[in-house]
Amino acid sequence: MFESLADPQIWIALLTLTVLEIVLGIDNIIFISILAGKLPAEQQNRARIVGLTAAMVMRILLLFTISWVIGLTAPWFNVFGMEISGRDLILIGGGLFLLGKATLEIHGKLEGEEHASGSGVKVTSFASVIVQIMLLDIVFSLDSVITAVGMAEDLWVMVAAVVIAVGVMLLSSGMISDFVNRHPTVKILALSFLLLIGTSLVAEGLEFHIPKGYIYFAMAFSVFVEIINLRIRGRPAEPVHLRDPYHLTDEAKAGPTPPLGQAAPGAAEQGES
Repeated sequence: MFESLADPQIWIALLTLTVLEIVLGIDNIIFISILAGKLPAEQQNRARIVGLTAAMVMRILLLFTISWVIGLTAPWFNVFGMEISGRDLILIGGGLFLLGKATLEIHGKLEGEEHASGSGVKVTSFASVIVQIMLLDIVFSLDSVITAVGMAEDLWVMVAAVVIAVGVMLLSSGMISDFVNRHPTVKILALSFLLLIGTSLVAEGLEFHIPKGYIYFAMAFSVFVEIINLRIRGRPAEPVHLRDPYHLTDEAKAGPTPPLGQAAPGAAEQGES
């Protein structure tokens, strides 16, 4: 190991793999931010740390069992002439989970129940959030490890790249999460990204390869356009209020919005006085 430190190719491989791991971890950060946002504010940072740490441990364990991971790429059975491997099943299952989760989240934000309707604030347990994060960590980690094996030969290089990448993600996850939660359009964009990632995972599991560069370019371009939009328009008015049954907001305390054309409950009384 120490002899290889003098080899510039090792450092190039480490840098390249670290950058790639960070890029591949973007979808993980988005998913963790969405799930952690359901928890009370004092638990959100802890959930992000636990989730990303679990992702790092998962990837390192998979690297140390690389022969088993490679075995997952071998065909298990055929369906309509298509060879299906263990990796394909994991990708398809993870992709379908992401598609369903993102669709339910978008519906909940736009048309779901609001706690102000009298149902009270919903409570999500810390354990359930971590379980969901770890289930998706398996999918994201598997894809990341297979990519790492194809780019580096030394195990310590792959492990170091994973640790550095997760460290960078831990430092940036709080800022990304706050930005997503502060802007409703960005939150819906993030959920749309999960739909895109879920579709690509299912396609990958069915042997329809979509270059990840196309996916990440589409995501980056959408965020770039939205940032420009926020800069140009500024914040002249309060943004749209997305429904949130997990946190009590000022809008919820004020009561539900009256139907179009009707005054708020206290407005008529104030007018008469």
